[in-house]
Amino acid sequence: MRLHGKTALVTGGASGFGAGIVRKFITEGAQVMIADLNGPGAMALAEELGAAACPVDVADPASMKALTLATEMTFGLPDIVVNNAGVTHLPAPAEEVTEEDFDRVFAVNCKSVYLAAQNFVPGMKARGSGVFLNVASTAGVSPRPRLNWYNASKGWMITATRALAVELAPEGIRVNALNPVAGETPLLKSFMGEDTPEMRAKFLSTIPLGRFSTPEDMGNAAAFLCSDEASMITGVCMEVDGGRCI
Repeated sequence: MRLHGKTALVTGGASGFGAGIVRKFITEGAQVMIADLNGPGAMALAEELGAAACPVDVADPASMKALTLATEMTFGLPDIVVNNAGVTHLPAPAEEVTEEDFDRVFAVNCKSVYLAAQNFVPGMKARGSGVFLNVASTAGVSPRPRLNWYNASKGWMITATRALAVELAPEGIRVNALNPVAGETPLLKSFMGEDTPEMRAKFLSTIPLGRFSTPEDMGNAAAFLCSDEASMITGVCMEVDGGRCI
């Protein structure tokens, strides 16, 4: 019960890594708001777990404001905000990725963190406490070819995490990130371009522990970094990658 008495917001929480984080947080005693573009999926998981849910487009300022109000009406100002929602473009040469895909990747992966800070930092400053956890990627540390702009967006998130950590530490607010390797999530096929045994073997050959990240792996790491056990940890971008970035 490391998160007993805590409230948390998890974006992209209806599936994949986000759902793993939601499940672990609830197991650890937190009250959770599941926010996802897939509103029915968020509602279904919330009903299963006894959580709350709200549809959201994390790249849209009005939608993020509505999520903020819904979260605060349900739980008050959250103790923990997990910026997990993310998208990628299909593998392609950098110059062939469409402008539409480029804009979408940076809106969802980067602007969403800016909007979360806009909406929650003022209240956390006034309270003198809070935790942000950003789900970045090993792609921001050790880029994969043909995922150029996705790599760049996750590198942005890593830098934003460290910059926010330094700026907000005097206010009692911690900011960390997780860098997962590819995992069994809805994005896996998009990363690989095609989901075949050969392509999976190629990806797995780059991971020393020999398996993908799982939602459970992410939930375990997130619960630690968002708990009081990690009260001296901020600005850390922790790989959950089976050794890929070594």
